Amino acid sequence: MTLLFSALVAGVSMSLNLPHPGLLLTLGGYFGLLFLTTKFRHSAKGLGFVFALTGFMGYTLGPVLNSYLALPNGGQIVMTAMGATGIIFLSLSAYALSSRKNFSFMSGFLMVGILVAFFTGLAAVFLEMPALSLTVSAMFVLLMSGLILYQTSELIHGGETNYIMATVTLYVSIFNLFTSLLHLLGVMGGDD
Repeated sequence: MTLLFSALVAGVSMSLNLPHPGLLLTLGGYFGLLFLTTKFRHSAKGLGFVFALTGFMGYTLGPVLNSYLALPNGGQIVMTAMGATGIIFLSLSAYALSSRKNFSFMSGFLMVGILVAFFTGLAAVFLEMPALSLTVSAMFVLLMSGLILYQTSELIHGGETNYIMATVTLYVSIFNLFTSLLHLLGVMGGDD
């Protein structure tokens, strides 16, 4: 439901041609809504904050998608990123479900890797280093793939019993995987 809601909001954002809110508002909105979702994860309010978070992320995705769709082969880039995201998510989830392996050993590596990638991504933005930005996108593809394995394993083995937090983790993984693939494919497709 969160993916559908986010897609709906992204579609509205695209059709209204809304501007991107900018880096500071995006980070503030994301971390603020993530904080509220985590704080209320054991109550019905938590569900409302999950949809507020995913709706907000959908809103921020709309202008990004519009910029890619404006490219000569933008539709192909977006569809390829979407298809690859779906294949990666379904394949990794199916592997975790069928193998029943416990991927909890990845938690420390994933936490450190995500923090390093996040701060490196911020540095790439402020230092205006496109090559570093591409490296961060590649890192996020790998890290989000690992996070999908980890979170699915946690659900199977009872390590994560709060479905609000599991939903948020999987949603953020899919969102970051898609946007990172979009960035990488956009560059390979001629987007500077």
